[in-house]
Amino acid sequence: MNRVFGILAMLALPALASAGSDDYVVPRTIDGHPDFQGVWENNTLTPVERPEAYADREFFTDEEIASLQQRAYAVNESGGDALFGDGFFSAAVSGEINSYDPTTGNYDSQWIVDRRVHRRTSQIIDPPNGRYPPRTLEAVAAARELAERRRLHPADSWTDRPLGERCLSFGAPRLSAGYNSYWQIVQTRDTVAVIQEMAHDVRIIPIVEKPRLTGKIQLWHGDSRGWWEGDTLVVETANYSDASGTAPETDRKINIERLTRISDEQILYHFTSHDPGQFTAPYTREILLHFTPDKIYEYACHEGNYGMYNILSGHRAEERMAEEGAER
Repeated sequence: MNRVFGILAMLALPALASAGSDDYVVPRTIDGHPDFQGVWENNTLTPVERPEAYADREFFTDEEIASLQQRAYAVNESGGDALFGDGFFSAAVSGEINSYDPTTGNYDSQWIVDRRVHRRTSQIIDPPNGRYPPRTLEAVAAARELAERRRLHPADSWTDRPLGERCLSFGAPRLSAGYNSYWQIVQTRDTVAVIQEMAHDVRIIPIVEKPRLTGKIQLWHGDSRGWWEGDTLVVETANYSDASGTAPETDRKINIERLTRISDEQILYHFTSHDPGQFTAPYTREILLHFTPDKIYEYACHEGNYGMYNILSGHRAEERMAEEGAER
């Protein structure tokens, strides 16, 4: 859902945790833990991977930040197609708005939230080049096989469609910016719950000793356990289901999140993924989450959704036309 901040509310922030003050006093719950409760948004303009034009530079200059703010304003005011993920950054840099789906039509910009300009040139901080590690040969082969299978059998059944189209999962943690990119955090003495606005998924994370699930029980969003390291909440998630990803051996993936409140308005979020079926090495992303008084919206996916019905019925029509053409 679109929440209009106004471009002037976009902040050019210092790098890393220096966005907070050294003498900041972290608010605490009645149990003495750092208080993360509330709604936090991830609407950063920073691309996940560092564009090649920035080479080994970790941070934008003040002049580049000012330019990005001006261009972001121009893109936002254009009122064109919605720009998801890194598409907004590309448009702000190039001035060209490229629809992610020009064939069947797109959401318009009212569905997208204004972006915040931060100093980093990429969310990925490790590897130091700001880019994903090389993919494994097995992952590359699996991606090619999947693309070919979907080309030949795009909708033989609903199982041929991606998980998001089927309203099964958009991933956890979901870190895409600008579209339903809000988390609500609720804490008790023993548990932290993270409500993802996208598909209203709720991650319930024990922060006390609790036996892990065995490898025989695998989940769409994995099995999470949390603990405190000083004022940082650390969350480790394993036991992902192989069906939750398209790369080989998704069940071997382990994600580690670190959340540190650095001001009343910001949480510094680190995400490290060990995904040996997909990448040849781990990688780490850094994102600044911002507090917002906005509420989480309900995300209705299947409810009133005629997309899957039309995809399947459309492919049945294609099959009939192909059969009729072969009979002539």
